Amino acid sequence: MELSIILAIVLFHELGHFLFARLFHWRIHSIMLWVFGGVMKTEEHGNKPIHEDALVTIAGPLQHIIIYVGLFVLSTNNVLPESVYDLVLYYNTTILIFNLLPIWPLDGGKFLFICLSAMLPYRKAYHSIMIISMCTSLALLCTQLFVYPFTLSTFLIMIFIFMENRTEWKQRFYVFIRFLLNRYQGKNSIYKIEPIKVSHDSSMMDVFSQFKRDRKHSISVVYSADKSKQIDETDCLRGYFYEQQYNKTIGQYIERHPE
Repeated sequence: MELSIILAIVLFHELGHFLFARLFHWRIHSIMLWVFGGVMKTEEHGNKPIHEDALVTIAGPLQHIIIYVGLFVLSTNNVLPESVYDLVLYYNTTILIFNLLPIWPLDGGKFLFICLSAMLPYRKAYHSIMIISMCTSLALLCTQLFVYPFTLSTFLIMIFIFMENRTEWKQRFYVFIRFLLNRYQGKNSIYKIEPIKVSHDSSMMDVFSQFKRDRKHSISVVYSADKSKQIDETDCLRGYFYEQQYNKTIGQYIERHPE
């Protein structure tokens, strides 16, 4: 009975993510269900408009509100036995709170990443959420070991999540390259033009590290106090991916491609 209730709640939670993702025509690889939660596998997180990402992320937790409403209706009409009602209420609340923790890839971690990426450059936001996630996982693990009574299931879950974050951290460069490739291929959304300033001796990757989601950047390359040149971000991305100018500074690239 308990396992059936947990899996039903997790499935209903993931259904919220799935429906909103399909609404925005996201590419969905699969949906995996675990006893402590589920994961909708997609490559779209971080590469779609911020408002889409936010709606798909919060759609899961909102499903728990629907469950609360359903439980209230059923309880007032005495449809469910009290023991079943208590179980569903307990696991619905537990799964909701767990998913709202600021840990990647839980919904709380994803939503925190969305907020960070709305204010910070993409690369910095992604690195920040990974560090926050690993630190939070370790803090919860230590709390569970030394403060609260030890439970093997909680211990294994936190170890699993920490290892997932460690794997994500190792792949952070490839995640950022995927973000840049989407911009180069014109798949990024643009809601604002935002200029950025860089030194002429900055590497191409240093320039890209200032790119933000939902922005298009005009880049001002500063040579001295009274000398600067302008270049579009598309030209920089073309130089990196198409012309393979990996080891060139932005200043060297401009000199090779004068106006």
